[in-house]
Amino acid sequence: TRSGDLDAGILEYLMNKYGYSIGEMLNILNKKSGMEGISGVSSDFRDLEEGAEKGNERCALAREKFAYEVKKLIGAYAAVMGGVDAIVFTGGIGEHDAIARAKVCHHMDWLGIRIDTEKNKHPIGDVCEITAWGAKVRTLVIATDEELMIARDTKEVIEK
Repeated sequence: TRSGDLDAGILEYLMNKYGYSIGEMLNILNKKSGMEGISGVSSDFRDLEEGAEKGNERCALAREKFAYEVKKLIGAYAAVMGGVDAIVFTGGIGEHDAIARAKVCHHMDWLGIRIDTEKNKHPIGDVCEITAWGAKVRTLVIATDEELMIARDTKEVIEK
């Protein structure tokens, strides 16, 4: 639902054009932008996939934009780190959205990233390698347990 990167000048322009208050502008940037703003439907990738399958071009565009932004970040981090050893998909989208993983990795051969289409469709286990044979960069799907991590961190803070 959040806007992501944008030129700060757009804030003044929109506020002047539509008479938005700073509170309204912040609500738009934080709750009505991003995937929801592009799709006009939702920020939930399951809803975007369903919409795209039914021909909703804005839902398809939101998914393409997501992959584009992730690719951009991978490229930027690869540049500052001098390369990449592995790409790890985790969390809701990373673990459960094979199409998003495929779109992110598509045309990333130049960086050594290629995934096995079949492994990507059905990752098995808590740690699943979906790297295609001959790829230079490992690509993994790793299950996360955020509740367990929060519980461990809470326990550690309480015991101090």
